Parts: sequence; C-alpha cells; structure tokens
Amino acid sequence: MSSSGPSGLAVVFDMDGVLVDSYRPHLESWRAAAREAGIEITDEQFATTFGRTSREIIAHFWGAELSPEEMRRIDDRKEALYRDIIRKDFPAMDGAVELIDALRDAGFRLAVGSSGPPENIALSTALLGRAASFEVVVTGRDVTRGKPDPQVFLVAAERLGIAPKRCAVVEDAPAGVAAANAAGMASIALLGTASREKLAEALLIVHSLRELSPASIRSLLREPSRG
Repeated sequence: MSSSGPSGLAVVFDMDGVLVDSYRPHLESWRAAAREAGIEITDEQFATTFGRTSREIIAHFWGAELSPEEMRRIDDRKEALYRDIIRKDFPAMDGAVELIDALRDAGFRLAVGSSGPPENIALSTALLGRAASFEVVVTGRDVTRGKPDPQVFLVAAERLGIAPKRCAVVEDAPAGVAAANAAGMASIALLGTASREKLAEALLIVHSLRELSPASIRSLLREPSRG
C-alpha cells in the first residue's frame, strides 16, 4: 500500500486517563501503600499531586529524606497494589476498545506512549483485550526524559517506522499535549482531570473517545498547515 494511505498513518495513545480511567485506582493504591506506613492521604491531598512523578509523591507524603532504594520499594509496592485493583475491576475508558478496533480496521498503525511502568501497560492492554493491536509499546523504562519532552513519542514513531508528522497522539495531560506538539505530531486532548484551558495547545479537544474516528484523525494528519 502507498505510504500516503491509511497504512502510512499512526496513532500513539497515552495509557492513564486515555485508555484506562485510572484516577480512582491510582488514588486507592496510593492510599493503601501509605496506610501500610501509618500515613493517611485524603482525596483532596491526592488531587494536589496530579501530574507529579511517583518520586515526588513519595517525598511529599513519606518524606524527602528517604533513600533511593526505599523510594523504589514504596513505588514498587504502590504499583503492585494498583495492578491488584485493576485486575479485579478494570476501568476501561468509554469508547477505547471501539476506537482501537476502528483504527486498526482502517489500516492505522497503533502504539502506546506512556511514562508508566511496563508491567502496568502490559496488564492494561491485556485487560482491554487488545494487546495485539499495538505494534509498539514505549514505557517509562524506554526513555530517559519524561513528558513534556517528546522523547517517548519520537521513540514510538521511530519504532513504527513512520514520520512524526504522520502520527497523531491522544493525551489527557498538558505535559503530554506539549510533548506531542514538540514531536511535530497532531495532538488530540481528551478532557478529564485537566481543564480545557490547560489543554488549549492541543490541535483537537474532545470530551469522549467516541468523538474520534479514523476519518477525523486522518483529516488532522492531512491538514495543509501542518506541512
């Protein structure tokens, strides 16, 4: 097939907040991990940490004087608790499976570009029942720079063998939108925990994945203004 057709287009999905409605499981797993250390985290306190790294969250609630080894132990424990939660009740984002299937049927190449740990990403794609739909998965262990640096998305494009300008990114966080834009990709923002104002730099903002289709994404990637 010609590279100008759908087979030459790709979509890179963030995971948390895009394919998985993960806010509540992350909250519950952080609270459970903290409770084991005699620390209580309220909903309001957790909300203030949105978008921060695990290391920053641990330093905030457990104390910045912890050793790197202790931080890693706490982080690993929290992520194990998170996986236990989603195994029992997987919160797929509404419309995620349908969009993945529609894009694959239309010939789009699909990838995941997430700062999350590979164990979480592997479990999530398996629980979605669509692990085989993603040709490439790039996680936090595959990159040295986090979003808003574009590295995670550029690595995904490189592994797919598709030029960045022929890739769209679906994100829910301002840092992810900034990373997509810096990569030269078409940024699509899914409204969720971040406000429309904070996602204003996205090429397209949607309330639901059900607003997206192969045709709408293809039109973004063929915008003359994007070269």
